[in-house]
Amino acid sequence: MSRRWQPTCDSMSLRPLTRCLIYFLSVFVFCEYVIYYVVLLQCTWPQLETWYASEGNRVSSHRPLRIALIADTHLLGPRRGHWFDKLRREWQMHRSFQTIMSIFSPEKVFFLGDVFDEGLWSSDEEFHAYVERFHSLFSVSEETDVYVVAGNHDIGFHYSITERLNRRFVDEFRSPSVSLLNLEGGNVFVLVNSMAMEGDNCSLCRSTVNRLQRISMAIECANKMRSDCASLPVVPPNTRPILMQHFPMYRGNDAMCEGPDAAPEQEKRQLFREKWDCLSKNASEELFDLLNPRLIFGGHTHHGCLVTHTSRNALEWSVPSFSWRNRNNPSFLLVSVTPLKYAVNKCFLPQESTVKIIYVLSIAFFVAWNLFLKLQPFWLQSHRKFR
Repeated sequence: MSRRWQPTCDSMSLRPLTRCLIYFLSVFVFCEYVIYYVVLLQCTWPQLETWYASEGNRVSSHRPLRIALIADTHLLGPRRGHWFDKLRREWQMHRSFQTIMSIFSPEKVFFLGDVFDEGLWSSDEEFHAYVERFHSLFSVSEETDVYVVAGNHDIGFHYSITERLNRRFVDEFRSPSVSLLNLEGGNVFVLVNSMAMEGDNCSLCRSTVNRLQRISMAIECANKMRSDCASLPVVPPNTRPILMQHFPMYRGNDAMCEGPDAAPEQEKRQLFREKWDCLSKNASEELFDLLNPRLIFGGHTHHGCLVTHTSRNALEWSVPSFSWRNRNNPSFLLVSVTPLKYAVNKCFLPQESTVKIIYVLSIAFFVAWNLFLKLQPFWLQSHRKFR
């Protein structure tokens, strides 16, 4: 009696295995690389016309300054989160950021605080490694400038800030409690450490308010075109700066916020705690009085919001978290700005749920297709029998 032949691993063709690997590799490359281009190419820079300014006896033209705004990356440290969660979130943010740089090439990038999740608990050695990782994940070309504002997860809320925590952040990111930026085309920005606006006359708060007062004097001096401004920072005349900070200005809650990235309905009605969820009312009024900003950008809430400060003729954007650990649909802002005008576009990143659905459907399709191929001969044989 002849022995029936049984297939072995050596006798099996590698073609099905190769096709399987190519199929899943293609799905992986799409979900972890290509999808960022597919989604982000749907966003564009907001358009502003070239503006003209008189400089002495001549008129010069300036194109709008293009900036990107990112908030609450919350890079995980050694204490919180699973290693795979850390790896996954960092890859997502790295790939998103590098795709943004590739497509949009912003001239300036602002990180609006909480770049780290465990900054205030990190040793000096851990913090330095943190900073190195930040620069690796969010690397830019020499043509792009990066500015970082301190957040409560970077140096702590006001009650827990120490000189060491504040100093190492300032030194690593060249980010003092107040920065005045007089950028291309006469665009003026003021960056403020929100936790230094406590108003309790501590040394950090005193120095912050003193710097803000000097900037306020410089703006007033330039706007009135006085000649006794030599000792003050130089700003263009008719300046209304753009304020960058971590906390939002004082507001009762997020009830007025709308859009796909707004807080969930059950959170919108929760009252904000001053100096914890937002700046205090006094600190907000002080910033308005000293700076008279035309635009305000902040983060901290992890949700999107647009607030109109009617009495101050100013708009405020809360920029949602850039991390999928905090939301399913992270986003960032593209802003085109001149000294008199501005335009803002919000750009969403790929949704985590979409990526998961693609993976699940790909596996389901693979299983269904292989079942079809295995069962097809039996169906054909049955079909011939009944013809």
